[in-house]
Amino acid sequence: MLEIKKLEVGYGAISALHGISLSVPAGSIVTLIGSNGAGKTTTLKTVSGLLKPKSGEIFYDGKNISGLPPHEIVARGLSHVPEGRMIFANLTVLENLSMGAYLVCDKKIIQRELQFVFATFPRLKEREKQIAGTLSGGEQQMLAIGRALMSQPKFLMLDEPSLGLAPLLVKTIFEKIVEINRERGLTILLVEQNANRALEISHFGYVLETGKITLSGNSASLRQNSQVKSAYLGGS
Repeated sequence: MLEIKKLEVGYGAISALHGISLSVPAGSIVTLIGSNGAGKTTTLKTVSGLLKPKSGEIFYDGKNISGLPPHEIVARGLSHVPEGRMIFANLTVLENLSMGAYLVCDKKIIQRELQFVFATFPRLKEREKQIAGTLSGGEQQMLAIGRALMSQPKFLMLDEPSLGLAPLLVKTIFEKIVEINRERGLTILLVEQNANRALEISHFGYVLETGKITLSGNSASLRQNSQVKSAYLGGS
């Protein structure tokens, strides 16, 4: 569903991605793991149109989307939940979710998607009139994912969804990612520093180091790889 070919991205004279290639099959969860500064967030921002590639191609659903503006990419069914959640802190939960549906004109569809989000994250229903900035970190992450779901995506990119969350909430968020993938058939590209959790729930993984893909394979095999264990899973 997503195919990245020889993608190069930089910030001025500094190169962040050095010709990476990866693919995300329809209906799968694929994870991209790596240390801080490896280029994971840069990859997602480039796919979603927030950064322009120096070279290379990005194919989504068989069409080249390299360099398209973000709103056109969202309209094609690709949504991005950014690192740090980036919710509208001064708006209510319901207003934040409504912002996620800004490209959807049919009120019945908006209501249907809203009910799906509330069913997936009941806490948001309880807090729908609450100002988003007063939510807990876990609730804000639920809201960020829910807002992305309101655009009716076929493909969801998640950047560090467990960042700063307590262990119990991390477990809940990852369970919800699996649930969304299973129940909606939603294709997911997951960027996550909690490599163990990410490899537990994903089907396939890539290891990104200093802007280059150094390892790839099905997630079960990567969890057993000695190099991955040593660098990312706290083992040897």
